[in-house]
Amino acid sequence: MYKVSIFNDGHEIEIHNPNVNNLKLETGSIKKEINKIDSFNMSFYQDSPAHGHLKPLKTLIKVMNTKTGIYEFEGRVLSPTGRMTEDGLHTYSYVCEGELSYLHDSQQRHIEFRGTPLELLTLILNYHNEQVEDYKHFEVGIVEVTNSTDNLYVYLSAERSTFEEIEDKILDRIGGELRIRKENDVRYLDILNRVGDDKSTEIRIARNLKSMSQSVDPTEIVTRLTPLGTRVESEDEDATDASEARLTIESVNNGLPYIDREGLIAEFGIKGGSVTWDDITLPNRLLSTGRDWLTNQKVAHVQYEISALDLFLIGLEFDYFDVGNSHPVVNPIMNLDERLRIVGKTTNINNPQDASLKIGDKFKTLNDYQADANKRSRQVIDLQSRVEGQSRTISTIKNEVVTVESNLQDLQKVVEDADIEGLPDAIGDLEDAINSLNDALAEIPVYGPATYETDGLQTAVDKLAYDQLKTKIDLLAVTDQINLDHLKQKLDRLTVTQPINLDQLYQDVEDLKNNQE
Repeated sequence: MYKVSIFNDGHEIEIHNPNVNNLKLETGSIKKEINKIDSFNMSFYQDSPAHGHLKPLKTLIKVMNTKTGIYEFEGRVLSPTGRMTEDGLHTYSYVCEGELSYLHDSQQRHIEFRGTPLELLTLILNYHNEQVEDYKHFEVGIVEVTNSTDNLYVYLSAERSTFEEIEDKILDRIGGELRIRKENDVRYLDILNRVGDDKSTEIRIARNLKSMSQSVDPTEIVTRLTPLGTRVESEDEDATDASEARLTIESVNNGLPYIDREGLIAEFGIKGGSVTWDDITLPNRLLSTGRDWLTNQKVAHVQYEISALDLFLIGLEFDYFDVGNSHPVVNPIMNLDERLRIVGKTTNINNPQDASLKIGDKFKTLNDYQADANKRSRQVIDLQSRVEGQSRTISTIKNEVVTVESNLQDLQKVVEDADIEGLPDAIGDLEDAINSLNDALAEIPVYGPATYETDGLQTAVDKLAYDQLKTKIDLLAVTDQINLDHLKQKLDRLTVTQPINLDQLYQDVEDLKNNQE
């Protein structure tokens, strides 16, 4: 599935091959995140062809997905770690970093800049390319990000690396996501509004979702807001900007400088905070703006960690999991049925179908937060009701099985006692008991292989045991009907001819009992 090669001065050495059994790394893990430098961690034994050929910061390394033909990691080798176990086995571990790390190998210069984001990136990368080796060069690619004026006014700093300046002067100010793109062996750096696509492949419980964890962080919530407006000029001529007060809402809010949102306080308690709007000069406008902010603030963000099977690798899905792509995620137990985006992925090259995915922060308002809590409560009640209903059905089945056994014993006793008059009633009771048992079994929902879940809750009756029990009862019903008809024919003959053959009749009942068992 994965081929790993190292390069020293253009000379390639293959150190991992999916098809050659003795050419394997002990471990290999690729980690990718949006706007982060990719990493590849590997370890190998002393007999690996990699041993003795890895030079920190100089040796290049590539990891190719042989199914897609795409290099999922390209970069360089960093720090090594050696280890010897008690039995004398030596292993060597290396951390490798992706090509974005080359942007840390150059420093920018102190310069004032005015212009478009595209022009700024061009200036930064040109100066980077002047300082580093050819294999570390980046060409300016697609730049989608901008602001309302398509103009930036910034100062570049000689104290920061090229990567830090791109992050500070572009990504942190106007947004965007970095992408390395290669065409005709030329490396381009794109800054897109968003990397990845919306995919149709679902991540669903009982199909490809193995495990999932959810974390909710409401620590940034503000339940009592102090809105602040423009600076108020001080009568003190020696006052500085830092000591000048700001416009508040006290004059239009009954003397209070803050506003509360009772629903948030009831949910989270009092947690104060302030927001400043430099362009607001009127108290009434400041009050209305503060109320709008308090109403619309995002009170919590939710992040998911998912372990999922990448069925694309075995041909069962059209899409594979990649950083930046979004997928429908369905987990009824956690009240989740929506499209979420992958912002991080960890791939084990020795077991690539098990993908560890990080889903990006999804911010929620108070209404979303409370609605989810209510839905979870209703979900628990609904699941409890289903379990109770299935438990009652199982109890009914058990009772019906006991009834069938009891009627068989009664029928056997009638024959043994030669109670000819009571035999038809006993046979009729046995038929009724078998029919009741079949009715009880029919009330259990049966799910096919792809949908053997009820809102994520496995049914209380194991499907295999159910199928076996149903097959036995169906066989009993068929066999029983044949034997009962035979018994009835004998009873009819008895009432006409009266030559009673109790031994044969007893044998018929024994056969019926054996079939039931």
